[in-house]
Amino acid sequence: MDAFIHRTFMRGRGLSAEQVRKRPVVGICSSWSELNPCNAGLDKIAEAVKHGVLAAGGMPLIFPTISISEPFSRPSSLLLRNLMAMDVEQMIVSSPIDAVVLLGGCDKTVPAQLMGAISAGKPALMVTAGPRPTGCWEEAPLTVDDLWPMADRRRQGLVGDDEWLSLEGRFNTGVGTCNVMGTAITMAAVAEVLGFSLPGSSLAVATGAERVAIAERTGRCIVDAFRVGRSPGDLLTQASLENAVRMVCAVSGSTNALVHLAALAGRRGIALPAALLRSWTVSTPVLADVRPAGRHLLSELERGGGVPAIMRELAGLAHLDCLAGNGRPWRDTLEEPGDRSESIRSLRDPLQPVGAIAVLSGSLAPDGAVIKRSAASAALLRHTGPALVFDGVDDLQARIDDPDLPVTPNTVLVLRGVGPRGGPGMPEVGHLPLPRRMLAAGVTDMVRISDARMSGTATGTVVLHVAPEAAVGGPLGLVRDGDPIRLDVDAGTLDLLVEPTELGRRPPMPPPTAPPRGYEWLHWKHVTQAPLGCDFDFLAGA
Repeated sequence: MDAFIHRTFMRGRGLSAEQVRKRPVVGICSSWSELNPCNAGLDKIAEAVKHGVLAAGGMPLIFPTISISEPFSRPSSLLLRNLMAMDVEQMIVSSPIDAVVLLGGCDKTVPAQLMGAISAGKPALMVTAGPRPTGCWEEAPLTVDDLWPMADRRRQGLVGDDEWLSLEGRFNTGVGTCNVMGTAITMAAVAEVLGFSLPGSSLAVATGAERVAIAERTGRCIVDAFRVGRSPGDLLTQASLENAVRMVCAVSGSTNALVHLAALAGRRGIALPAALLRSWTVSTPVLADVRPAGRHLLSELERGGGVPAIMRELAGLAHLDCLAGNGRPWRDTLEEPGDRSESIRSLRDPLQPVGAIAVLSGSLAPDGAVIKRSAASAALLRHTGPALVFDGVDDLQARIDDPDLPVTPNTVLVLRGVGPRGGPGMPEVGHLPLPRRMLAAGVTDMVRISDARMSGTATGTVVLHVAPEAAVGGPLGLVRDGDPIRLDVDAGTLDLLVEPTELGRRPPMPPPTAPPRGYEWLHWKHVTQAPLGCDFDFLAGA
């Protein structure tokens, strides 16, 4: 009777008796939304996936879930990631589908969809939205990472209203995700390395014909994945997670990726302790010379071979028996190298000998912290200075441009109370703006420390994801103005140089008030810390 009801309802949509009996039934999970410009091109991508599924003998059906836009979601997009993951998981489990193609792009939609699909367990592949076209300003390429220095110039009064208005129309010249190696493209590369998307699919521009062709091929491949019984559990292993971490380091990817990878691992009950992550990151050199930490555009990296080309260079470090999205081991997927690109270096001649991301620990971060060393100033990688503390974003905004702010270039700026629970949702506010006094003095970087996150498009000597966060009693909540803080990235340490007896006399930071109801209460009650991926404690495990 259930099957009869399914068929007759679909016949009411105009499908034939033959169509409603085709297998597999492939759900196309779309995060398209007019409230998410990064994903606004996915309606066309969904149609291309349908063509591929039909050509391979399957039955495609598009269904929506919530969608999360990084710039449009308040107080934080990460607050909603777990909600979307639950939405995706439940739709896959509850719907009469055999397999699923995930359509996402913006920073949190990709990990949310992967988290949900991993827990649901049905065969799954992904098509990411792709980067938006590159703009142009004063005869030079204009990408999203140019926003931060322009914003600093605006704060100093060096960018007028007319110029600012002109920039507004030039930063985004089409739909798609950020057009540098920010979080969205980093997570697209992660999905590709883990085998959830087709090799070479991450960098094709959102509005191009190649993106549509990738979607059509993915529709064909998901039918093959169903027929051979390939599940997410076959793709997500400790070995494939190591490949993904090494890829993030090799391409100078976003620090956000470590939070999402921990969440993905947690869905399979795989631990990624700080010591293990550190062993992978310090042994992976930087190979991709791309913005925001490098010189070249994503289009140059794509011309050089993209993620498969980086995997080829990482062959001595990567596990090439792990499956790629085409169902074959990575070692059988890598082609012979083509024309050499200046955007890709070799293991013998890396851009930097040590990975782009460093994992830290110490008395200020007992459970860990991270820094994107490839985006930091070399002179600040080892630094000791006095703390200047800001309690939350409102305090930061109220005082950062105060002309009497007690700050010098040696000061360590500390922002706290903005972690997974305190944020709530660990917003991307860790990239503290430099005080106007310092900008006027020509200072271009300072050490900044936070229990928040930072946009993958930003740069600077910024320590993030300090755990435990201040709001749950972490040492960050005990810091006072003037306390000496020591950062040593090469040693992997972050320490508060205050005697334990003195710290014992200080009251901890007051915990945030629990939300009265609804999803925010659920998040407050069950969210884990950054090293565990900020997932809900009741969703971990296979």
